[in-house]
Amino acid sequence: MIETTVYQPKHKIRILTAASLFDGHDAAINIMRRIMQSSGAEIIHLGHNRSALEIVDAAIQEDVQGIAITSYQGGHNEFFKYIYDLLKEKNCGHIKLFGGGGGTILPSEIADLQQYGITRIYSPDDGRHMGLQGMINDLLKQCDFETGASLNGEVKELKAGNVRAVARLISAVENFPDTAKELLATIPKSSSNKQTLVLGITGTGGAGKSSLVDEIIRRFILDFPEKTIGILSVDPSKRRTGGALLGDRIRMNAIHPEFHHNRVFMRSLATRQSNLALSPHIKNALDILKAASFDLIILETSGIGQSDTEIIDFSDVSLYVMTPEYGAATQLEKIDMLDFADLIAINKFDKRGALDALRDVRKQYQRNKQLWDISIDEMPVYGTIASQFNDPGMNLLYEKLILNINKKLNIPWKSTLGLPTGESEKIYIIPPGRTRYLSEISDSNRKYDQWSIKQAEQAQKWQALKITEDLVSPDVKPEIKKQTLEIEKTIDGITRSILEEWETKKKEYKNDHFIYKVRDKEISVPTFTTSLSHSRIPRVCLPDYKGWYDIIKWSLQENVPGEFPYAAGVFPFKRKEEDPTRMFAGEGGPERTNRRFHYVSVDMPANRLSTAFDSVTLYGEDPDYRPDIFGKVGNSGVSICSLDDAKKLYSGFDLCNPRTSVSMTINGPAATICAFFMNTAIDQQCELYIKANGLEHKVEAALKAKFDDQNLPRPKYDGELPPGNNGLGLMFLGLSGDQILDAPIYEELKNKALSSVRGTVQADILKEDQAQNTCIFSTEFSLKLMGDVQDYFIQKNVRNFYSVSISGYHIAEAGANPISQLAFTLANGFTFVEYYLSRGMHIDDFAPNLSFFFSNGVDPEYAVIGRVARKIWAKAMKIKYNANERSQMLKYHIQTSGRSLHAQEISFNDIRTTLQALYAIYDNCNSLHTNAYDEAITTPTEESVRRAMAIQLIINNELGLAKNENPLQGSFIIEELTELVEEAVLMEFDRISERGGVLGAMETMYQRSKIQEESLYYETLKHTGEYPIIGVNTFLSKDGSPTILPKEVIRATDEEKKDQIHALENLKKANISVSDNHLKNLQLVAIKNKNIFEELIEATKYCSLGQITQALYAVGGKYRRNM
Repeated sequence: MIETTVYQPKHKIRILTAASLFDGHDAAINIMRRIMQSSGAEIIHLGHNRSALEIVDAAIQEDVQGIAITSYQGGHNEFFKYIYDLLKEKNCGHIKLFGGGGGTILPSEIADLQQYGITRIYSPDDGRHMGLQGMINDLLKQCDFETGASLNGEVKELKAGNVRAVARLISAVENFPDTAKELLATIPKSSSNKQTLVLGITGTGGAGKSSLVDEIIRRFILDFPEKTIGILSVDPSKRRTGGALLGDRIRMNAIHPEFHHNRVFMRSLATRQSNLALSPHIKNALDILKAASFDLIILETSGIGQSDTEIIDFSDVSLYVMTPEYGAATQLEKIDMLDFADLIAINKFDKRGALDALRDVRKQYQRNKQLWDISIDEMPVYGTIASQFNDPGMNLLYEKLILNINKKLNIPWKSTLGLPTGESEKIYIIPPGRTRYLSEISDSNRKYDQWSIKQAEQAQKWQALKITEDLVSPDVKPEIKKQTLEIEKTIDGITRSILEEWETKKKEYKNDHFIYKVRDKEISVPTFTTSLSHSRIPRVCLPDYKGWYDIIKWSLQENVPGEFPYAAGVFPFKRKEEDPTRMFAGEGGPERTNRRFHYVSVDMPANRLSTAFDSVTLYGEDPDYRPDIFGKVGNSGVSICSLDDAKKLYSGFDLCNPRTSVSMTINGPAATICAFFMNTAIDQQCELYIKANGLEHKVEAALKAKFDDQNLPRPKYDGELPPGNNGLGLMFLGLSGDQILDAPIYEELKNKALSSVRGTVQADILKEDQAQNTCIFSTEFSLKLMGDVQDYFIQKNVRNFYSVSISGYHIAEAGANPISQLAFTLANGFTFVEYYLSRGMHIDDFAPNLSFFFSNGVDPEYAVIGRVARKIWAKAMKIKYNANERSQMLKYHIQTSGRSLHAQEISFNDIRTTLQALYAIYDNCNSLHTNAYDEAITTPTEESVRRAMAIQLIINNELGLAKNENPLQGSFIIEELTELVEEAVLMEFDRISERGGVLGAMETMYQRSKIQEESLYYETLKHTGEYPIIGVNTFLSKDGSPTILPKEVIRATDEEKKDQIHALENLKKANISVSDNHLKNLQLVAIKNKNIFEELIEATKYCSLGQITQALYAVGGKYRRNM
């Protein structure tokens, strides 16, 4: 029975919500926490990618009744059990633990977890029977008990800084204010020689207080290794429901227990109907923190209005945070905090008018304090950009903050951090003068469309006059000729040449063979195929137009495949020897995935290897025995943490053979994985050279010196090589070519490899922030890394490997509709274009290295998203950016929709996938990955992968209509849809432009909000049945079409996981003498703003993925999550 009535809690319930470690799918937990809030719960939301230790530490400090976690990326058994064990170990077994993970968590695993002690794991069938509110009601009922009621020795443990004791005592004074006075009387005061200062931080809502607090804490932890901090963060309660979003933790990276080593305590408090910026229990909570002997207490209020100054009553030093967007300068006279604050931070200093704001606020402060004898530049007002890593303005604020604190201390703190200080200056990805680039593209594309229609109309008049001239009497002909000459003046040269060549062009496609050139190479292809009935089926059909209007409009807006604007495809004909089929694999260790690659490549004319990585790799970390990491190693993707892993993964495939291409679905650590791949290709070429020149003895000598003589095992490929694997790539396990070959020879082989490799690394960090969230570095640093990769590709002539695969797939998977997917993806693509241009790259040097990757569903718009994408891109490249033909050709890769794979009636998924594949093939995609029908419930099996590949092979090779390569052209509905979707995308460009371009829109989370709204709209229609899905909400089987249990569950074995960890340990031991130097060089290159990827190519020969990621965090900053 689906519940809709909201459960009314008897007590104040606090729930901590999060998505599990190395898990980016945070949309589901966001929906759940919103429903919990509206049901009256106080929610501490941590967001995605949270470790078991982080979750447990936060739950204890926040003294919650329950923890609710989503876990979609595998490893859930170890993850939930580890959290349960940590809670028990820390004497907090009373905290209830809830979870969900769609079809990922099997019924047998749910039973095992609940028997172990996890309170409840909700399944998809629970959701169907109970509804969202029903599941939330069940969770709240089980968490509806008091906290802080029965204390047992907490007062005694307080002095020792016991976190659990501090948390329980704060709950006691918050939940039982009547007894708080006598409780506080029993707490001994801290010793007189221990000074605890309270730093009060307040400011307007949305000023970035949480980010600024995080930056202060990070610097404090690094500056004072022995000192401790207690944080009280206050957020408002909702008057109507009583619920609250205590959202400051999600923004903070510095409170991670592995960063501060138990030196930071944080407690979030709700105002609980007080309608003030602070909780009424704040004084009592501060007394408890002082008794616990913290060195510094930070009190952060909720967003305040102009007249609130309450924080002054509780603070020794106060900091007011505002933004430059406060209105007219006279508004400053109304802000009371400018009278009382010791320091003022104008955060978000990159906003328009920041320098004026700094001047005006300093003047107002000077007036308020009557400091006429002191220079205005010495007023304690500082511009900061807390969101920017290592911001000099933030460094200056921190320095002044410590000076202010020291004035109040008997024994001053000695700061030794020595960070570079100065005025905040935004490091722009897109120069401020270029933020309207999307609107400029919309304008130029619309102008082209208007021009093409005008040309078609003029051509029609021209043709009409020519026909009339032949029909009229001689005395009228001069007038007709005069009008004809006038019309001819308006006819563009392009239009004339189209009309002159039209009949010739039609004949070329009627000939037996069509001849065209690719990079000066002449290619001759047959223009038809022959059916079993001996019918001659044309591969490309041209319309049989006679009217010049139709000919011109069609040629300027459609045209044949391979000609501008590429509506029907970027190449004149498909390559018959190579289907667009991709071979998908990613499971266990590199050996298992390599075997899968060889299995699915048997008898295929080309190898298109599509690689999925496990979530440990996706987040740039190394495998480890820690349970919340160990459980995820090799699940839902392959575990790759070193160059040796990459060599084993692609062994037996010649990466420089034009028939081999590799796509790697990875984003955060994309540059590192790309460097692994490039070194693998280079060392393959070195191996071929060594075998050809009989130099194997040199390799043997190097292996003996590095491993045998050091009593270390040689790296090896575990198990037998699969059929088809000739061992290419395995000679250099543990070594690299430059350790064996002379420098000139190595450089020659390196350059050959780099100019020959084919494929792409996804690397699209923009869509990760907007949709999936597998971001690890700060956005600015990630984009800098991507730019470095492309810059290196230009230097090294890497022409066939794409530096970024701009992905709409993940935007669609997060819930976007087809138009939003297309608009956001193209907008992201143009953002990379603008960024690379701003770095001084030439458009034609990098545009061909960009590719696009879309999801195909069954909505009508999916029939045309490829052609619309190609048209918009081609027009913008040609008209706006003056790019050449190769740059105008948008590479269009498709994966069938993962969102349309359902855990019920999974065999029906193949029907949907077939229709989606048909859309993609009819739309002339450059490559196609068909999802396996069982991906909704498990990692695809060998059988399901073969079925998925068979879908597109059957369409391409057996379906008669697919023998024609432009079947969509000439259809009225396709033309109508193309125009409709194209205009909808351009309108979305305008909306994004109004918000400051893609990056400006991301600041306000415009894209993410729109994606989530569209996701909820779809889910609502699915839930109500208004959007029928066969076998899911209609046409159910007699038993109600429950979630299907997989016949075979693909999981990495413990042995595979341990092998990965052992190999990693040996790698670190073998390279212990050189790895630190390479990591330091990498950091130095980043600090000096040189090309990081160039150094990554060297570092990846000796360092692991996790080592590199940790080194780059120190110089590039971690990604800061948001709601």
